[in-house]
Amino acid sequence: MKYGIIFGGSSFEHEISIVSAITIKDKLDISAFIFVDKNRDFYLIDKENMKSKYFARGEYKNAKKLEIKKRGFFYKEGLLKKEKKVPFDIAINLIHGRDGEDGKISGMLEFFEILAITPDTQACTVSYNKVLTKAYAKEIGVNVIEYEVITKPKTKFNFPVIVKPARLGSSIGVSVVKNQEEFEYAFDVAKEFDDLIIVEPFIEGIEEYNLAGCRAGEWIFSKLEHVEKKEFLDFEKKYMDFSRKEIKINEDKTLKPKFEEVFKKIYNNTFKNALIRCDFFYKDGIIYLNEINPIPGSLANYLFDDFKSVIEKLALSLEKEKPIEITYEYINKIQMAKGK
Repeated sequence: MKYGIIFGGSSFEHEISIVSAITIKDKLDISAFIFVDKNRDFYLIDKENMKSKYFARGEYKNAKKLEIKKRGFFYKEGLLKKEKKVPFDIAINLIHGRDGEDGKISGMLEFFEILAITPDTQACTVSYNKVLTKAYAKEIGVNVIEYEVITKPKTKFNFPVIVKPARLGSSIGVSVVKNQEEFEYAFDVAKEFDDLIIVEPFIEGIEEYNLAGCRAGEWIFSKLEHVEKKEFLDFEKKYMDFSRKEIKINEDKTLKPKFEEVFKKIYNNTFKNALIRCDFFYKDGIIYLNEINPIPGSLANYLFDDFKSVIEKLALSLEKEKPIEITYEYINKIQMAKGK
């Protein structure tokens, strides 16, 4: 199975996506690296150029420019500008944040009938907006930490609290706030990234766990990661070590199945065709959903013993959108009724 990785995007997490693609370039049989720059132009990147400086210096602009069409990506080559199709079997959406996790790329791939490992537009809607994520969780019977949407920094809270942008798929813009003065600054920081901001209580002693997985004919789960943190899993802790060679795995055989059952409720049919990671809180025997990562950093490969096998199983079980038969029967009946 050959894969085409789509990464980059017009997103605050653009650079994170590049690091993700570089991290997994040797973990799968990737035949095409498709880069989306800040202007949303597509480029075909040679594997030997998959280095962070290549993108930072703008050297990618010398690569072949691509166009998305029915059933694939294409480029023109030679004096006669002969059109060629980029060779891969399955696309993998690896764009974090806007473009990748908000549904734009998955919608395009589905529209152009390109089979892909990606959350679809429905799943992106649920997971990209933390307010909608909490509403979804409550509807399916999954616990969440209570929250409040704020529009101004003068609101009074019982400190400490956590202030976060509602539509950002990482820890960017997130602050732990201990007093009103800090709150006003934290609000301004979050406002730089999103105009929808939420506040949650900071709960002392709460534990964090991460579990990744998918349904590929059968349920496939990763190891249960017990997150080591200070106050919260900040940007640097979350993204500056994509290899995550040393992770703390929970070995409690009675605890992991409980998280798996909650994961199944969240994934159900909503996240079909995607490998996701759910980040949970745990306190006093109760599991709470913190957030859904529909396209986790480096696809959470560090949590699986055989990541390549997981992706292959998911690729083989992808569900295609069912065609709708268009017969024009309704229009024909109207025309017949009018005597035309």
